Amino acid sequence: MDEYTREPCPYRIVEDAGSAFAMGLIGGSLFHSFGGFKQSAQGQKLRGMISNVRMRSPLTGVQFAAWGGMFSTIDCAMVAIRKKEDPLNSIMSGTLTGALLALRSGPKMMAVSGVLGGVILGMIEGVGLVMNRWMSSQMFDPTAPAPELEDPRNLPSSPASSQVHDAGVSSSSSTVNKSEFLAI
Repeated sequence: MDEYTREPCPYRIVEDAGSAFAMGLIGGSLFHSFGGFKQSAQGQKLRGMISNVRMRSPLTGVQFAAWGGMFSTIDCAMVAIRKKEDPLNSIMSGTLTGALLALRSGPKMMAVSGVLGGVILGMIEGVGLVMNRWMSSQMFDPTAPAPELEDPRNLPSSPASSQVHDAGVSSSSSTVNKSEFLAI
């Protein structure tokens, strides 16, 4: 999705927090179902999976929503401060979000989480820039003129097309008429 077609900032925060919650809930359900299956006793695997998913997946969804909501809030603040929307805002938002969410763990953990958040968002933005550049190249430009196609009647003939033998019908010309082809 193009950055310029996103929702305005107050709505973007709610949208990003909600979609992050959904991703955390779905991904957490898959992840925690494996843990519940592994930890359950023989004969109680399904019940253990369901119990583990019910207990832990909502927490994973809330953690994702907290990250997504804080990231979007900081991103909107960066757009308001810098007066432009570019990849640097996302990278700085990822750094600050990682650091602020690790605030209670001490300054060392804050620094590590901040750097990790910035690196992850830097990689995401880098991949996004590469993909945008690749997609906007001449190969995928919908406004570019269509390439000139050669007329198949002007192509050099191959030995197989110069002589058509089937049920006594032959043609010595380099091309085969449609009626001749259908008669074969």
